[in-house]
Amino acid sequence: MAAKRTIIFDLGKVIVPFDFERGYRAMAADCGLPPTEIRSRIAATGLVVRLETGLIEPEDFVAEISRLIEFPGSYQDFCRHWSSIFLPETLIPEDLIVQLKERYRLLLLSNTNAIHIDMVRAHYGLLRHFDHLVLSHEVKAMKPDPKIYAAALANADAEPHECFFTDDIPEYVEGARRAGIDAEQFTGYPNLLEHLRSRGILT
Repeated sequence: MAAKRTIIFDLGKVIVPFDFERGYRAMAADCGLPPTEIRSRIAATGLVVRLETGLIEPEDFVAEISRLIEFPGSYQDFCRHWSSIFLPETLIPEDLIVQLKERYRLLLLSNTNAIHIDMVRAHYGLLRHFDHLVLSHEVKAMKPDPKIYAAALANADAEPHECFFTDDIPEYVEGARRAGIDAEQFTGYPNLLEHLRSRGILT
């Protein structure tokens, strides 16, 4: 197995835990619709995918969703509820990221949007250790689209086989493998340590 030069992490449910139901419940408290109705109305629009591929601006997204679910609050109120999905404790300790940073280039590869990433940057200090963030709304492609893996490799300063990637979604792991990246599914911190040690990334 080739020596690694770059480690690539997914964000949600790998570094930062989240629960969309928290956001639906927060919105429900203001707009009077049950969380299940909010979820179904939003899902039917396709607007989240447009937001996460950079095809709609956050202000326009919030305005359209607010009309759809009869949300009475401001843009800032909506963003606060929309970002309440994130839980405070990370799934990977910052110490591990610091340790890896001493020897490897670190990338983040995430399907996300401008609203969420602003909140994550503000509340999770360990992102400062990453050399580059490859974000779907900036690349205008979501995993497992080959374009987003190509964007990651363009910032990796390494050949595909010299990169290791972990993601909680098997389909996204397979997308990385098709791009030539060594990738494994994240199923928890102990599992991640095993993958890193088996490749000599950690001793």
